[in-house]
Amino acid sequence: MSLNQSYDDDNVFAKIIRGELPKVTVHEDDHILIFMDVFPQSEGHMLVISKMAKSVNITDIDPEELSRLIGGVQLASQAAVKALDPDGIRVVQFNGEPAGQTVFHTHFHVIPVYKDQGMKPHGAEAAPTDRLEAMAERIRNGLS
Repeated sequence: MSLNQSYDDDNVFAKIIRGELPKVTVHEDDHILIFMDVFPQSEGHMLVISKMAKSVNITDIDPEELSRLIGGVQLASQAAVKALDPDGIRVVQFNGEPAGQTVFHTHFHVIPVYKDQGMKPHGAEAAPTDRLEAMAERIRNGLS
């Protein structure tokens, strides 16, 4: 796939934005959605997506929407630090299939890192919804 591929309105994140697929929301406003990754690499792994930009990756997103998206990444990171007290935060963003992108809707991963816990491979194991809900509640408490 090319970095210049066209946007597919049926990608999984577009369906989540439209409410066609479930999500565990951490934060939502008119421009961004922060939700729990169903295949977390660590406790508190979140995804930050643009609700407005129909962009495939960082090469085609409107700069103003990218700015809002980065603000969401910062918000998610700050909430995770406050709520979960990780040893670090990993922010990951993939562009193009060869780079590891699997959902072709611009998004960022915000992954808390803990010294005493290894990172799981992404997609290895789905987390139970009740566990994701409990984690999202903890992180939402870190937003205030």
